[in-house]
Amino acid sequence: MTTPAISSTGILDLIGQTPMIKINRIDTGPCELWVKMESQNPGGSIKDRIAAAMILDAEAKGQLLPGGTVVEATAGNTGLSLALVAAQKGYRLILVIPDKMAREKITHLQALGADVRLTRSDVAKGHPNYYQDMAARIAHETPGAFYINQFENPANPAAHFATTGPEIWAQMAGRVDAIVCGVGSGGTLTGLGRYFADISPSTAMVLADPKGSILAPLVNTGEMITPGSWAVEGVGEDFVPDILDLSLVTKAYTIPDPESFATARDLLRQEGILSGSSSGLLVAAALRYCREQTTPKRVVTFICDHGAKYLSKVFNPSWLVEQGFINRPKQGGVADLVIRRREDGQTVTVTAEDTLRIAYNRMRAADVSQLPVLAGRKVVGLLHESDLLTTLADHGLNAFSWPVGQAMVTRLSTLDVHADRLALPPIFAKDHVALITDGDDFVGIITRIDYINDLLRNPS
Repeated sequence: MTTPAISSTGILDLIGQTPMIKINRIDTGPCELWVKMESQNPGGSIKDRIAAAMILDAEAKGQLLPGGTVVEATAGNTGLSLALVAAQKGYRLILVIPDKMAREKITHLQALGADVRLTRSDVAKGHPNYYQDMAARIAHETPGAFYINQFENPANPAAHFATTGPEIWAQMAGRVDAIVCGVGSGGTLTGLGRYFADISPSTAMVLADPKGSILAPLVNTGEMITPGSWAVEGVGEDFVPDILDLSLVTKAYTIPDPESFATARDLLRQEGILSGSSSGLLVAAALRYCREQTTPKRVVTFICDHGAKYLSKVFNPSWLVEQGFINRPKQGGVADLVIRRREDGQTVTVTAEDTLRIAYNRMRAADVSQLPVLAGRKVVGLLHESDLLTTLADHGLNAFSWPVGQAMVTRLSTLDVHADRLALPPIFAKDHVALITDGDDFVGIITRIDYINDLLRNPS
């Protein structure tokens, strides 16, 4: 076995030349479905390509000078990729991000040194808090700033024309019948569409779009719908980006969020691919396309980014239930509102004999403010962070060694699993959480947020 040579390249030199693998265990109908592993880029996503290209283009044109500031609006991975490139090149970076972005991404951005400005995700283009409008305003007001503007920047699709397209063509040995793309800024679809229109005009460009986005309906009906909302990050639009050429699209699929999330989870379980929600969207659309075919075809789509950024969402059963993406069997009453059930391992608990330090560590690790205290399967108390603070304030840090039973409260608001949900508001009015039981067995907790989420899912 030979020892591989040590590479002297920098991290940015590793962008591109990502591997292609075949989907083997998921049913693809009569087709071969290949996924290009863009998650293997150094920044973890396909957006590394355009981030490097747009910054290099701005430097070449004199729009971005040494020590300058890069500004961008991003709802997905472009921000992470820009943060990587900007950090390597010594630029300050300001990112305007809608508030639906996963916490893992925001933490990653801040670790790379980006100045993150969160804004609302429930406003449309033209509103001062719309992420693109805010970014343009910040760039205008910041001396020495360059607004990347991926939605209008021609270097975006040019990056895919120059690199992604030729890589796919070579890896597929010149046999590509269809490519399935999503649209965030439109650069991937436009760049690849133009490349394959030149080299292989018979290759179909297929659009994968989340339900609520205007793009697939516009392709399929020619009509501009009122945009809705969707949970998949970084893909789908409420307007048509300037660089997007929808005339290149031959077929478009609208994919609802639950199907995207389920497909991402299937990719992990069946293919061993840990991917994000946008990859779930693309593969879901690609599977629909493949299964509709009557003759064998070779189809390509993308693993856009790595699923480690979505562990708190796509791969978190409690979050999926809370958002209505996983439906549990209806039991009636308050049982249907319990998101974090004891038997699922989603409710963090302690015993009365555990120390307050153990309780504190569990609160911090699970990011919760209260812990049910159990004796076997029976709930005997509740430890809230305010109880912990009061005990430590009165008795000092040595109280961390005390048993939970000395600080917990025992006046509890419990409800049987079969109780009517109308019993919940009086409990919340007392500033309590509802502890749900089935006989003597503890089932789980219902908080105000759980109740509000249920009202939104079931407005009637």
